[in-house]
Amino acid sequence: MKNLLQLNLALIFIATMLGSCKKDEKKEITDIDVETVRDNAFAESSYSDVLNISDQAAKDGELTTYRLGSGEEGYMSLCATINNDTTLNPHLLTIDFGSENCECSDGKNRRGKILVSYQGQYRDSASMHSFSFDNYYVNDYKIGGTKTVTNMGHNSVGNLFFNISVNGIITSPSAQNLTWTSSRTREWTAGESTAGIIGWLDDVYKIDGTASGTSFNGTGFTAEITEPLVVALNCRWIKQGNLEFTPGSLATRYLNFGAGICENDATVTINGNTYSITLR
Repeated sequence: MKNLLQLNLALIFIATMLGSCKKDEKKEITDIDVETVRDNAFAESSYSDVLNISDQAAKDGELTTYRLGSGEEGYMSLCATINNDTTLNPHLLTIDFGSENCECSDGKNRRGKILVSYQGQYRDSASMHSFSFDNYYVNDYKIGGTKTVTNMGHNSVGNLFFNISVNGIITSPSAQNLTWTSSRTREWTAGESTAGIIGWLDDVYKIDGTASGTSFNGTGFTAEITEPLVVALNCRWIKQGNLEFTPGSLATRYLNFGAGICENDATVTINGNTYSITLR
């Protein structure tokens, strides 16, 4: 009987140790997952992209109706038609990419409409622009929700800056949802004084702030920018900056977008280990 009891205790101990090893192994695998980090970067880029498109229409302090001609570069290319209805109060700018995918100058396929309701010109202090969407897709991802941009005037170094809030939802081609809520400050650091389409292409912004949401796989997360993100309107991706990202109860991830080169590569550091990721 004593030997049987000892055998049972030994079996229980071994089973416990094996279960613990499996749990540790599972935790290790989960803790190198970078998909949630990629989802946050995708949301960050997607809603910056929407504002960049509006910036192109709002250049020189006006929202004007035009269609880009042959040889001109821009997010919208020949895909978009733009209508600015100033009879409404607030005014309504409609950027319409049509009902079928159209490849724009930045290589992304777009369809649907971006709607911009605004009071005051883009460069005017206290002006407000509110963004919404009508079946708007980028590379077959549906971009939804709302975005609000308020011009706060010039800061202490003479740059225009804007307060930006987003309450967004992005739906993947497989019908998974990414939710994203953010509070941002966007500083116009270069290109404010230049005009025309070439002037638009030299615009550079720095972005600070926080975000939270739920990734495509259902994981909740929070994010805080620790070094301003650099968005240049002649680049498809965030060029520079760092943020701290925490998915659920897992370890904080440290995301580095690079040192100012226009590329779709970034690095993520988790528990002291660094991994490369490709941005969408």
